[in-house]
Amino acid sequence: MVTKILFFFFSFLAIASSLMVLIVRKPIHGVLYLTLAFLAIAGHFILLNAQFIAIVNVIVYAGAIMVLFLFTVMLLNLNLSTELSKPRLVVLAAVIASGLLFLTIAGASKSAELNYNLYHPTTQIGLVKSLGKVLFNEFRFPFEVSSILFLSAMVGAVMLGKKTGD
Repeated sequence: MVTKILFFFFSFLAIASSLMVLIVRKPIHGVLYLTLAFLAIAGHFILLNAQFIAIVNVIVYAGAIMVLFLFTVMLLNLNLSTELSKPRLVVLAAVIASGLLFLTIAGASKSAELNYNLYHPTTQIGLVKSLGKVLFNEFRFPFEVSSILFLSAMVGAVMLGKKTGD
């Protein structure tokens, strides 16, 4: 029962914050709402017993990618005075296209059947412990090769970024 309530809470939070990304005028607020949507999706991953994917989602998307978005928005220095007005024909085409998309989604979901009892959270698939066992037992050689590849890429980036002629 609690899982179902949390599912609907995270779903509402993800949908509402995604809509707010589209509605708000200020780009900074849009980035913050997008971060909230990513956190809600991480909550869904936790409900699916996939803690590793949830943590990676928070670290990579809600952390690193959102920081890049924030820096991009701040560097662009978007002003409302320089914003171009859209012709009425473009706005009308956008409204018609979004209405057709809504009708398509409504028609497709009308025949969809929802079954909440498909997942049993007793599995150990998404746990970090299970992932670590598989990664360090079955895939030890590819893991070591990729670590050497990342190390060489890091050394190459340092060498390229270093000033020459000193």
